[in-house]
Formats: sequence, structure tokens, C-alpha cells
Amino acid sequence: MSTSPNSNPLLYWWENEEKRVVNKTIVEGLRPYALGEKLRTLRLRKSMGLVELGKHTGLSAAMLSKLERGKLFPTLPTLLRIALVFGVGLEYFFTDERKRHVVAIVRKKERMRFPDSPGGGNIAYNFESLDFKATERKLNAFYAEFEPIAADKSRPHQHPGVELLYLISGKLDLTIGSETFNLESGDAVYFDSGVRHSYHRASKSPCTGVIVTA
Repeated sequence: MSTSPNSNPLLYWWENEEKRVVNKTIVEGLRPYALGEKLRTLRLRKSMGLVELGKHTGLSAAMLSKLERGKLFPTLPTLLRIALVFGVGLEYFFTDERKRHVVAIVRKKERMRFPDSPGGGNIAYNFESLDFKATERKLNAFYAEFEPIAADKSRPHQHPGVELLYLISGKLDLTIGSETFNLESGDAVYFDSGVRHSYHRASKSPCTGVIVTA
């Protein structure tokens, strides 16, 4: 039961001051999580309006607008109803943006070089990861230097997803399935990496490229 200003002015002031401090603490604690921005991002990804989201959550468009603009902070039950609509967990909203690597720079001197075959033998190419510092990656990018080995020594491989190869220098034969494509400096190719494929350096000069997989 709240104290009235007439019954005990000092206690009334203390209770309201305590509420103000608690509310300020909550606001400052939740601000780094950018709940409103994350909610808006989810909604726009689905091309969903506030009214439509309101129908799915049972919340008014006006309240959702205030939540997105940071004018209100949602309770956990409200946040859970929103999370269920978009198929995400509550942890999506409570990742501190200050601790996420939303920008990751990989310096040349920091990169490590690996052969395509760790066990040794005929090496078709050496590669360096271009994005190893990034978290929650949607793709993987590599810098590759193709080695001069016999065509029949190139080992076909496959992996789920798709691949984009951009040839920076030299000439390269890329075999996908039973077909071979001749690539030159500046050429790019996009293909289904679930199909067996292999690389063969076709030039005496250095042959390098960037490979992106997703």
C-alpha cells in the first residue's frame, strides 16, 4: 500500500525516491542491450508492420512503437511473446552489443597459413582465414595461393552450401563435377559447393584468389 503525501511526507518522498533510483538503474542496465533496436530489426526482416505484429503478440501498435523507440522496456513475458513470433530465444535480446564483434579486422601479419592437406603430400593450395576474428559469421572467407602440382594430384572435395571464387592473379582450372572451367585473373565463379570440385594451377606465374563459402 503506497504512502500518501499527507500521511507521512518524509516516507512518501523516500518511497518515490527509491522507485526513481530503481527505475534509473533498470534503464541504465538495459540500455546497452538495445532491446528496441533488436525488436525493430526482427520486425523489418519479416517486412511486418506494427499492427500486424500487434495481432500476433496481443500488444497494441502504440506500445510496440514505444518499445522500439526505447520509451518503454518490455517485461520478460512480453519479450517472450515477441521472441516466439520471430522464432528466437530470449538470449537474442540479451547479447550485450558492446561485447559482440560486429566489426572484425584481420591484419595481414595476424593471419596464419595452412595447407589444404594437413597430412602433407601434394598441396594444391595454401590458405589464410580472412575472418577468424568475427563471431556469428554468416560466411567464411579465405585468401588462397594455388601451388603448381600435377592435375591428377588435385584432390576433389565437397562441403555444404555455396562458394564464390575470385581469382586475383594467374590462371586456374576449376573442376566442378565432370566439367572443368578455365579461369584467368579477374574472373569470378559462384557454384554449389555440395558438388565435388578441385583446383589446379594452370600458370607458371603465382596464382592467388579469394574464396568465400556460405
